[in-house]
Amino acid sequence: MSSKKILVVGSSNTDMVIKSAHIPKPGETIIGGTFFMNAGGKGANQAVAAARLGGDVDFIAKTGNDIFGKQALALFNAEGIHTQGVLTDAAHPSGVAMITVDDKGENSIVVASGANAALTVDDIKAQQALVTGANMVLLQLEIPMATVEYVAAIASAANKIVVLNPAPAMPLSDVLLQNISIITPNEHEAALLTGILVNTVADAETAAHILHAKGVANIIITMGAKGALLFTNGQFVFIDAIPVTAIDTTAAGDVFNGALVVALANGSDITAAVRFAVKAAAIAVTRLGAQASAPYLNEVENL
Repeated sequence: MSSKKILVVGSSNTDMVIKSAHIPKPGETIIGGTFFMNAGGKGANQAVAAARLGGDVDFIAKTGNDIFGKQALALFNAEGIHTQGVLTDAAHPSGVAMITVDDKGENSIVVASGANAALTVDDIKAQQALVTGANMVLLQLEIPMATVEYVAAIASAANKIVVLNPAPAMPLSDVLLQNISIITPNEHEAALLTGILVNTVADAETAAHILHAKGVANIIITMGAKGALLFTNGQFVFIDAIPVTAIDTTAAGDVFNGALVVALANGSDITAAVRFAVKAAAIAVTRLGAQASAPYLNEVENL
């Protein structure tokens, strides 16, 4: 276990996945291949990834009082995640995601948020000790923005390291950005946040400068099979991806973020933490599923 406590605040979904030759166009029906259900949700994926890599992880989330919610809680407990922050909402179903994965490993996802959309500021206030007791807090955007902003504000005020994975892509307030220690957009998310189309490393550097000017000290722009660009202490470092054959990219970003906070919790500097996260994500894309694709510590260390 890492010596520092990690808190993940975010979503929990059940992913329903169909493999197909290609992602269907509007109005098109195709016959797919394998179907499976897998535990997912960006928050849950990140919590599981961090726990498998040795992190001491608390998770705040909300599920429905249904079979999906009960299965999710059992899985979190089995992974060694502290689940006192996982709430049950009788008024809303658990979140679900419908995912199509093509032969190249690319995916198309539609999410029905369910109980995730009911994780409120009041819920966080009732569990504020989990925020103030953590050393670092990891957030994403599949829960209400007001909740994300509140967690970031109280964590920042308590001098915690606040990591934001700004996914799914949406506009962010400058106030939120000023409460973030590290932001980890992919190319698409960086483009939405900065107005810079990110195709090259030079584009990513321009986007990183804009995010830094908005108040974020450390920027990591993940660039898929290319690697990741880190901006820290006024300098850029590019970490090359590890060449692998991608089967399913569904949770690659989530595994990256979970690995990043574990490495930081273990005392790595941010450059070494990004290298560790790139390795973990490389393993994840070679496997089907979201949480199922998250590697264990020995696998990353041996890569």
